[in-house]
Amino acid sequence: MKLSELFAPVIDLVFPPRCPLCGAGLANQGGLCGECWAGLAMPGEPSCAACQRPFGEAQVAARALCAPCLAKPPRHDGIAAGTLYNDTSRRLVLALKHGRRIALAPLLARTIMPRLPQLSAEWLVVPVPLHRWRLWRRGFNQSALLGIELARHGPATLAVDILVRRKPTRALGGLGRKARARMLEGAIALNPKQAERIRGRNVVLVDDVMTSGATSNACVAVLKRAGANRVVIACFARVLDEIEGRHEPQTKTPET
Repeated sequence: MKLSELFAPVIDLVFPPRCPLCGAGLANQGGLCGECWAGLAMPGEPSCAACQRPFGEAQVAARALCAPCLAKPPRHDGIAAGTLYNDTSRRLVLALKHGRRIALAPLLARTIMPRLPQLSAEWLVVPVPLHRWRLWRRGFNQSALLGIELARHGPATLAVDILVRRKPTRALGGLGRKARARMLEGAIALNPKQAERIRGRNVVLVDDVMTSGATSNACVAVLKRAGANRVVIACFARVLDEIEGRHEPQTKTPET
């Protein structure tokens, strides 16, 4: 029996299980109440064969591509999003990232796991990096916390130091696609000491929220140039283009 299981009754007595969003009583630690769980929007099928964008109720052929992927084929090899970005997922992200409730990481990671391809020890789990100044102010990288949980259930290998953010960038919320891309030019780089670990490997690139994809695209480009075989983007919440900006003014930093 694990120590966490052994001391669970004591922890529950001292800290009764509560929903982290509404405070309702729960049977176990680390979950959401039924009402808050129902507030999450889960991606469904059918979806785009390239980026897993849900097609809703549309009737589409097998392996169909969405309009954005037809217009500009992505460099990544799929997006594994645990939820679609809405008010409930926004509150969870803010609680983790700005509320410093790092105990939410396992919950958020559990929504991503079923969306991932079958992982093996040959896969690397690589978090989107924070600049050292932001990491120093925040005290943790929320993407790395999610990556730890994904690798723990892998059995992929966690590699937190593959990518580095060479220059600080201001919050991307409120910027258009082109402005975000310009902001990130030269910001993401490969750690030269880790370059050989990437060549020929499959990578799960982890972020908390995927908005326009500017940050993840910059990371994918670096990983592909370094010789990565496949790069699948894993995120807790994904903002779709058609609803982008609906919640952004309240998030402060919707992307990293």
